[in-house]
Amino acid sequence: MQDIFNNGYFFNPTCGNLTFEGVLEELFLHMKQKPEKFYDIIVGCDSSSSEEPNFPVAIVVLRKNEGGRFFLKRIKYPSDRKFFGWRQRIQNEVLLSIELALLLKEKMAEKAKKIPEVNYQLRYIHADVGENGVTKDMIKEVVGLIKGNGFEPKIKPESYVASTLADRYA
Repeated sequence: MQDIFNNGYFFNPTCGNLTFEGVLEELFLHMKQKPEKFYDIIVGCDSSSSEEPNFPVAIVVLRKNEGGRFFLKRIKYPSDRKFFGWRQRIQNEVLLSIELALLLKEKMAEKAKKIPEVNYQLRYIHADVGENGVTKDMIKEVVGLIKGNGFEPKIKPESYVASTLADRYA
């Protein structure tokens, strides 16, 4: 599945389209601008409600108390892959977020060895589920899946990367 992220482009409003390697470069350039600051790297995904949904998956880098930047990739599955309902779409959103977070964690750790002055954590995955609405029955499943892969889950209303940023591009 990592080929999904290594092929094609991520969009950033400032830089335009970037490869995954380009995203890594931009993340570290941003952090090196103020290496004394602390950075949170967060991943989240949403999906459109169409029969052939788009899955915008986002990487956000936040400079504590100074805002942040984002990189977004819209994943469109082939038309022969059908999603049978909202549960399957939510599961796919979470799996895409986990896959990207694991890849990002590995690649950032390699790069950070060469640039030890940056101080960051990639700890959170934002999921588009919450206590209100139909997704409340999936919270335990989603939280368990995210924790089982070594990340801390955030759900609505704290999951702004998935429920606000990625939602805007669904």
